[in-house]
Amino acid sequence: MSRPDKQEIKLRRFRIGDYDALINLWEKSGLPYKPKGRDRRDKIERELKSGNAIFYVAEYNGRIIGSVFGTHDGRKGWINRLAVHPEYRNRGIGRKLVSRVEEDLYEMGIDIIACLVEGWNHDSIQAFRAMGYSEFEDVVYFTKRKYPDA
Repeated sequence: MSRPDKQEIKLRRFRIGDYDALINLWEKSGLPYKPKGRDRRDKIERELKSGNAIFYVAEYNGRIIGSVFGTHDGRKGWINRLAVHPEYRNRGIGRKLVSRVEEDLYEMGIDIIACLVEGWNHDSIQAFRAMGYSEFEDVVYFTKRKYPDA
């Protein structure tokens, strides 16, 4: 695979028509996928329309090679679902995607940006540390799910 020039990689807003390519990217990237829950097409489409979602993809030669979902609750922003195709990692694409969401959140007046990374995902942990994120160990994360695949 040829090494793309940074100018050849384009960031743009995610569109629901990108859904199948997005799921393919997540699968290739090793991200867990909940097709019956939060990752369903209709759920993502609803999120896009909510007004608090900032979803970007990175394209190279018309192919989606990266994605990031950002959301906010009016006080705190969240970085979710950062993925870069394995063939394109370590080229600054993830950093570029996260920076774009951070810029959008800061422009909205959101001053705190956080992300949750599962303990097994060492690549993401290292990536977020390298982007200036700090671990906050004083939080115990609780979840309540309507059903297991949510």
